[in-house]
Amino acid sequence: MTGKSSGDLNHRHTHLVLKYAVVSRLILISLILLWRSLLSPYDTSASINPSCLSGSDSGSASVYFPRLASAIEDSIAWDSVYFVRIAQCGYEYEQTYAFLPLLPICISLLSGTVFAPLIPFIGQRAVLGLSGYVLNNFAFVLAAFYLYRLSVIILKDSEVALRASILFCLNPASIFYSSIYTESMYALCSIGGLYFLMRGSNNFATIWLALSGFARSNGVLNAGYICFQTMHRSYEAAFVKKHACAALLVLISGALRSLFIVFPFIAFQAYGYFNMCVGGTSDEMRPWCKARLPLLYNYIQSHYWGVGFLRYFQVKQIPNFVLASPILSLAFCTIIHYVKLWPEVFVSLGFRASSPNKELAASSIPLERSAGPKSVGFSVENRSDAGQGNSLRRRKPAVGEENYVIQPSEDEATENRGFKPVTIVPFILHLVFMAATAFFVMHVQVSTRFLSASPPLYWFGSYVMASHCLSKRWGYIIWTYCAAYILLGSLLFSNFYPFT
Repeated sequence: MTGKSSGDLNHRHTHLVLKYAVVSRLILISLILLWRSLLSPYDTSASINPSCLSGSDSGSASVYFPRLASAIEDSIAWDSVYFVRIAQCGYEYEQTYAFLPLLPICISLLSGTVFAPLIPFIGQRAVLGLSGYVLNNFAFVLAAFYLYRLSVIILKDSEVALRASILFCLNPASIFYSSIYTESMYALCSIGGLYFLMRGSNNFATIWLALSGFARSNGVLNAGYICFQTMHRSYEAAFVKKHACAALLVLISGALRSLFIVFPFIAFQAYGYFNMCVGGTSDEMRPWCKARLPLLYNYIQSHYWGVGFLRYFQVKQIPNFVLASPILSLAFCTIIHYVKLWPEVFVSLGFRASSPNKELAASSIPLERSAGPKSVGFSVENRSDAGQGNSLRRRKPAVGEENYVIQPSEDEATENRGFKPVTIVPFILHLVFMAATAFFVMHVQVSTRFLSASPPLYWFGSYVMASHCLSKRWGYIIWTYCAAYILLGSLLFSNFYPFT
C-alpha cells in the first residue's frame, strides 16, 4: 500500500469516526428527550436554585421563553447541579471543592461570550446548562478523533483503530459524556495529551495532560506516562550511549514536566486551603485544616462520600458491584491479555524484548516486523526517512533527539512501521492502578465512567470483535453491554434514578 493510499484511508476513517461520534451524541440526546417526555423524574430538587451567597447572580430575572428555560434547567441532573452552580456562583461550600474547576471555568466562559445573547431569552442558569451540554458533546467528538489518531500510532493498524474508536463512541458510560460531567473534558485532555506525547510534541502533551489534572483528580496519574518516558530515555542516555550529562538533562526535564502536570491539582488544593482555613480562628477551622498535610480533596471524599479503602465492601453494596462487574471484567481481561502476550516486556517494564505468545498473537493486534523493542528503551527512527517504505534507513540520533516512540507523519502508511510492545506498557500500568482504585477504594459503581477513557479497553474490545480464535458471541456481548448501558443510563440518569 502506498503512502498516499494509506493517507486517504486514514482520512476516510477519520471522517467515519467523526460521523459515528456526532451520530452517537444525537442518538443519546434523543433518548434523553424521549425518556424525559415519557417519565416523571424521581427527584426534582435540582430545579431549586437559590441565589448565590455573593448575591451577584441574575438568575431570577424574567425570561422570554420560560418553558424552554425550565426544560433545560430541569435536565441538569446529579453532579451536573454542582458544576452549573460553581460556574454561576463559584465555590461556596466545602463539599463543592470535590469538583475541579476546568469544566466550570469553561462553562462560565462560554456562557458569558458565545451564548451570552441567549440570557434574556432563557435565563442565566439555562444558558449555563446549555453551555455545559454543547461543550461536553463537542469535547467528546474531539476525544473520539484523538483516540483514533492515538490508536493508529500505537497499534499500527487503521482498521483496529477504527473499530476501537467506534466502540468508544458507543461506550457504556456514554450518558456522562453528553451530560454536564467531567468525562468528556477529561477524555479529550488525557487522550489528546497522549496523542501529542506519542507524536513527540512533548510541550503540547504536557499542557494537555496538565489540563486533564485540572478536570479530574485522577488526571495527575497521567504524569506517569512522562515518568515512563523519562525512565527509558535516561537509561538509554546513561547506559547505552554512556552520556551522563544527557541522562541528567533528561531526568530534570522529565521531573519538570511531571510537576507541571500535577501542579493544577496542587494549586487548587492550595486555593481551597486559602479560602476555607486562612483567616479563621483555631476553633472555627475544619479538621482537615489542622492536618500536617491539609488535603481538602481527600477529606471531602472521605467525609461526605465515604470513600476509602474497602469501605464500600458491604453486603448492601452487592448490587453496585454487579453493576460495575462488566467494566471491571473487561479491564481485567484487557490486562491479562496484554501481559500474557508479552510477559517479559511487562515484567521488565519495557527494558527487555519479548517474543509474543504465539497462541495469543495468532489473531491479535499487528505484530509483524517487530516482536519487541530492538534495544533497551524506546526505538527511534529518523524522521527524514518517513515514507520510504520497508527499506527505511536508520541512523543513530543525536543525544536529546529521541522521542517517546516512533514518529509517523500525519498521512504515513502505518504498515511501514512495526508495532512496539513497549508502547503498551504504560497504558496497561495506568489501567491496573485505575481498576484497583475503582474496586478497592471508590464507590464501585463509578467504575463504568471512571475507566471509560482508558484506550486499552477499546483496543482489546476491537481485538475481541475481530479475533478468529474467539467465538463471535464475545463480540456480540460487548456490543450488547454497550447498548444496554446506553439505554439504561439514558433512562435512569436523566430521570434522577441511580446509575453508576
